[in-house]
Amino acid sequence: MKFYDVIIVGAGPAGLFAANELSSKSDMKILVIDWGPDVKERICPALNVSFCKKCNPCKIICGVGGAGTLSSGLLNLHPQVGGDLEELTGSERVAWELVNEVDSIFVKYGAPNTVYGGDQGAIEELSRRAAAAGIKFIPIRQRHIGSDLAPRVIQNFKNDLERKGVRFLLKHRVEKFDKGKVVLDDGTVLEAKYLIIAPGRSGARWLLEQARRLGIASRPGPIDVGVRVEVPAIVMEPVIKVAFDPKFHIYTETYDDFVRTFCVNYRGFVVQEVYGKDAVGVNGHTLQAEKSENANFALLVRIELTEPLEDTTAYGFSIMRQTTTLGGGRPLIQRLGDLKRGRRSTWARIERSIVKPTLRHVTPGDIAMALPHRIVTDILEGLEKLDSVIPGVASSSTLLYAPEVKFYANRIEVDKNLETSIGGIFVAGDGAGLSRGLVTAAATGILAARGILRKEGLIS
Repeated sequence: MKFYDVIIVGAGPAGLFAANELSSKSDMKILVIDWGPDVKERICPALNVSFCKKCNPCKIICGVGGAGTLSSGLLNLHPQVGGDLEELTGSERVAWELVNEVDSIFVKYGAPNTVYGGDQGAIEELSRRAAAAGIKFIPIRQRHIGSDLAPRVIQNFKNDLERKGVRFLLKHRVEKFDKGKVVLDDGTVLEAKYLIIAPGRSGARWLLEQARRLGIASRPGPIDVGVRVEVPAIVMEPVIKVAFDPKFHIYTETYDDFVRTFCVNYRGFVVQEVYGKDAVGVNGHTLQAEKSENANFALLVRIELTEPLEDTTAYGFSIMRQTTTLGGGRPLIQRLGDLKRGRRSTWARIERSIVKPTLRHVTPGDIAMALPHRIVTDILEGLEKLDSVIPGVASSSTLLYAPEVKFYANRIEVDKNLETSIGGIFVAGDGAGLSRGLVTAAATGILAARGILRKEGLIS
């Protein structure tokens, strides 16, 4: 039986940054386990990127770097975007220090130097226009790595960790964990003084099952359900000049529901995500080297459940499965004009649109048959409001892809060191419900690592 000082489950941003913090400030024996492959095995040889927009869907399981890092690789440099670091740390100063530290490490390993969102005059003008339409614009600084550059950045990061003595065990699934040990899918048992469980969003359900088995408390999180919107790039260009990934918060007229824009990909591509044999969704990517004629973004409706149903993850998957069934195993695509007229789209109608879809592994159909009426109403009203700020975004030729679902995961109850009620077991990242994005996930990895260093008396 092999023994380590720290075993980290998950090689996404939370796991990598936890390993970096520990290996930089101690001589602990550290092992990182992930069920996915190494970075180089996630690269499409035809395009040299971590996904293939020409032969979707990509069936490769996320491995080193996680899903978000090797997709668009967008760093939102704000402690309250993608989670709430101020709440976790109890300090605005510490939260900002974490954001800046994560950013500097990404730059160290090759992220571009360009930062977007610094023109205060343009930001004030866009904020004013949005407010006039009843929308809140969220100004943030952002750094874009890009899907084609991200693999190199992550490979540089991993190589440096290995030079510091961090070991990686890939393509191995952790069947279960207990205090001081993990059990792999082949029956191998590994022991460690400390565990950091950071499986990412795809491992949220697994982590919840483990937490329930061990009696670790958690509480349900919300989900976001909606569509990916695709428009001509020129429509988005004015706001892109102000913010690389502009974020707008909207409350709808009919239901007063919270709707937000997310993950804007200027001159990017819509791609399919596979969540299982009966559940597919969509996402968006951008490249540094190759551009499309379109821009895409997610328009998402926040859903929080109380009783009798609290399992928002199960609800989200039910929507995905229904949409997948209607699409014959593929996502649905529909022109906004067809949705408004109450008719399904066909390839003939889509070909007449001025927007040419960047994802064709889809089924033309009627999104109103797949998503709940309330969500469809929120989407239509949200787009109408956005059209006041981004003219043309609610055009009849605008393309909608469904479903796009963002799972927030049940939030595992932790103390200020991100340690659970079972001593020696720490959690971090999206899968634990502590973050919803790259920078915040990475920051929680640092916080969990510092919790261990603090228990070891290596930091105060």
